[in-house]
Amino acid sequence: MKENNLFFLIILFTTNIVLGQSILNTVHNLSVSGPGTTKAISESEICIFCHTPHNSSPRKPLWNRNDPGSYYTLYNSSTSNANPGQPDGSSILCLSCHDGTIAIGNVLSRSSDIAIRGIPTVHGPANLSTDLSNDHPVSFIYNSSLTSTDGELKNPNTLTGPVYLENGKLQCTSCHDPHLNIYDNFLVASRQQSTLCLYCHDKNGWNSSSHKTSNKTWNGSGTDPWPNSNYTTVSQNACENCHTPHNAGGAVRLMKYYREEDNCLDCHNGNVASTNIERDITQQWKHNVFPYSNIHDPLETIPVQNRHVECVDCHNPHMVNASGATAPYANGFIQGVPGEDSNGNPVSSIQYQYELCYKCHAESPDKPGTNIPRQIQQTNVRLEFDLSNPSFHPVEGPGKNNNVPSLISPYTESSIIYCTDCHASSGADAAKGPHGSIYFHLLKYNYETADNTPESYQAYELCYQCHDRNTIIGTGGMGGGGGGMRNIHKIHVRNENTPCSACHDSHGISSSQGNSTNNSHLINFNVSIVGFSNGRREYIDKGNSRGSCYLYCHGENHNPKSY
Repeated sequence: MKENNLFFLIILFTTNIVLGQSILNTVHNLSVSGPGTTKAISESEICIFCHTPHNSSPRKPLWNRNDPGSYYTLYNSSTSNANPGQPDGSSILCLSCHDGTIAIGNVLSRSSDIAIRGIPTVHGPANLSTDLSNDHPVSFIYNSSLTSTDGELKNPNTLTGPVYLENGKLQCTSCHDPHLNIYDNFLVASRQQSTLCLYCHDKNGWNSSSHKTSNKTWNGSGTDPWPNSNYTTVSQNACENCHTPHNAGGAVRLMKYYREEDNCLDCHNGNVASTNIERDITQQWKHNVFPYSNIHDPLETIPVQNRHVECVDCHNPHMVNASGATAPYANGFIQGVPGEDSNGNPVSSIQYQYELCYKCHAESPDKPGTNIPRQIQQTNVRLEFDLSNPSFHPVEGPGKNNNVPSLISPYTESSIIYCTDCHASSGADAAKGPHGSIYFHLLKYNYETADNTPESYQAYELCYQCHDRNTIIGTGGMGGGGGGMRNIHKIHVRNENTPCSACHDSHGISSSQGNSTNNSHLINFNVSIVGFSNGRREYIDKGNSRGSCYLYCHGENHNPKSY
């Protein structure tokens, strides 16, 4: 048996030399002739640090080192279906140096340690320690059962080289060849465009993902997003834009950094990506990712039970792309994320944008309350946008009102809008989506809700993106404009400085709380502005743009006032 092992070593060593590659010019040449800074003071033998022809360990191939005898903390993740055990096979051989517990010069064939320059054990990034929880898992069975359960791993029958399994297990030598250093770090394949990773990993949507296809480069400002890479584009770095296989800062899912958002913001700060999301999420009103760490889990229950927000709550980095869509369908930026449908059921991959919003802003507990005290209070936006409601903004489908003369083209009564048409980052150069805004409730434009607000385009800029200002408050305006009827919007909003929100609830009124007589046209009074008239605070829809109000407001008793 030993003769066979020795023959194998001779053939391997000879083959490497013939191919123009060998251990001689790598840092695994630990002899005095080696090129590295960690090497023997005088020992000239090269192979002795791992192999010996006589009196070797029982382990193949003619192993010249003791097993570490360590107990290792293993990688663990809710999304991993592999079941790694304590390292065995070639992995335990590698760890006899790379866990840092045994001196490099401590070999079986010598009665005393071979003297080493400087620190006698593996140190720096090459020292994985006995804590392998932040390293790619090894010593697990990789078979068709695993790939079937996982759904995003290649069939083991395809791993015939350069990545291969050792007795059906993935080991250190599946990715590393300790004798050859063609691709740096003794890898068996190139890291460019994550060629090595993709021998095993087959992430859904990856081939069209921006993180695979983008040729964006770092502009040289701020921190280098790829300090350990020779590659210069997002596409070239691929998986390693976010992940690192060893000594990961964020152990779970092997992220580069401990804080989830840091793995996104080292590119999405305007220095690689064209828009600066890092700036946007420092605005006063934002999806604030900074207070939370390691709360989000890709398999978390929907609706979300633990209040938090992270970039990956809304974006799937393996599937994200710049493909467009029309409301209500989800575009490529939010493709492949879980959500909650219009019936309150969880969905594994959203079809409509509102399903993403609902997973946190519908049934989830601990939602923030509204700043406007309404006659009918509701914080579940799914109920507010339900198509059976007496009125709603058209997020799930077209609205109830078939006569809205104020709409600005191309909007019509049959139009559907996105949540992000109103809730999104402010500023012309902001990234698309609800990252951060200078306006309350993370609105894209200003929307004043305070009583006695003088009317102006700037005060209600949000409303005037879709509704023509002149039609709303001009002389020929709606809601009483024309036909001899008074323009009630002009009277209230311009003349009386009454905000739109005094009467209108912009999301909608749930059918479980309101009705088509009192709550059409998004009527849901702000009770801090609108009071009672003889015990009544009520709007009555009389059809054909006519109605009556029983209420007290701005010193005026409506008992009723009709239009």
